Amino acid sequence: MKDLFYAYICQLQEQITEALEKIDGKARFRQDEWQRAEGGGGRTRVIENGAVFEKSGVNISAVHGALPEAMQAYFKVGDVDFFACGLSLVLHPQNPMAPTVHANWRYFEMYDKTGQIIDQWFGGGQDLTPYYLFEEDARHFHKICQTACNKHHTDFYVQFKKQCDTYFFNAHRGEARGIGGLFFDYCRAKNDFSIDNWYAFVTEVGNSFLDAYLPIVSRRKDMPYTPQQRNWQEIRRGRYVEFNLVHDKGTLFGLKTNGRIESILMSLPPKVQWVYDYQPETGSEEDKLLSVLKQPKDWV
Repeated sequence: MKDLFYAYICQLQEQITEALEKIDGKARFRQDEWQRAEGGGGRTRVIENGAVFEKSGVNISAVHGALPEAMQAYFKVGDVDFFACGLSLVLHPQNPMAPTVHANWRYFEMYDKTGQIIDQWFGGGQDLTPYYLFEEDARHFHKICQTACNKHHTDFYVQFKKQCDTYFFNAHRGEARGIGGLFFDYCRAKNDFSIDNWYAFVTEVGNSFLDAYLPIVSRRKDMPYTPQQRNWQEIRRGRYVEFNLVHDKGTLFGLKTNGRIESILMSLPPKVQWVYDYQPETGSEEDKLLSVLKQPKDWV
C-alpha cells in the first residue's frame, strides 16, 4: 500500500503543478529535493510572484525510521518504527477576490521491531479560505467534495465536512479559518471498509481537487480590487498563519520528526498583517465573511 500510494502522490504532484503553471501563465515552480537524515525525504515545489499565485507550494514527502519519543507519547505507543507519506499543498493567490486553498492526502504505517505492520491509516482533505465570500464558489467547492464522497459512502460528506468545520477552527478567535470542505484522519480498515477501500476514497478526493478549485480561481483571478481590499486579505492571512502555527497537527508532526523546515512552513503567505483590534464596518462585505466564519454553514 505504501508503494502504491507514494506512486499516486508523485503522479498527482505532476498533474497539479502542471495545471497551476498553465493557469498562472507567468511563473514556474521551483523544485527542491531533500533528504531526511533519519530516513526518507521529499520533493518540494514552490511558485512565487506569478500572474495569479503570489506564493504556492505543492509538496510530497515519504519519511521513515524510529518514531520520535514526542510522537510516541502523542500516539500512546512504545518504541516503534513508522512510515509516512503524503502530498500537501497551499495556494495563495495575489488577488484578494480569489481564495486561498489547502489540501493534503497522506498515509501512515507503524511497525513493531520485527517489521510487522501494527497500524495503518489514511488521512487528508481539502478546504477553502476566501477573503471575500462568493456563495457560488462555496457551493461549487462543497458540491465537488460531496460528489467525491458519495461515490464511496453517502455518510462521508456530512461526517467529513463536520470534522473539517471543527478542525479548521481558531478557537482563540472563535472563528473558522475558512468555509471548510473535507477533513478525515485515522481512516483504518474496519468492518466491510478495507484499507483498499480507503485508498480508493482518498485518491477520489485527490483527483477531484483541480475540479473543485480551478473554476473558482479562474473566475476571480482577474477581478479588480482596491488597496483596502488587499489590506483586508493580508489581515485575514494573519488568521491563517495563527491556525497553522498554533493548532495544525501536520505542522506539529513535521517539526517533531525533524522534517524540512522550509517545506513545513511553505504554507505561510508572503505578506501578512496583524492590525490591533481591527473591526470591519458593520454590514460590509468583510463583515459578511466574518459572520459566516463564526457559524459553519451548509453549502449543498
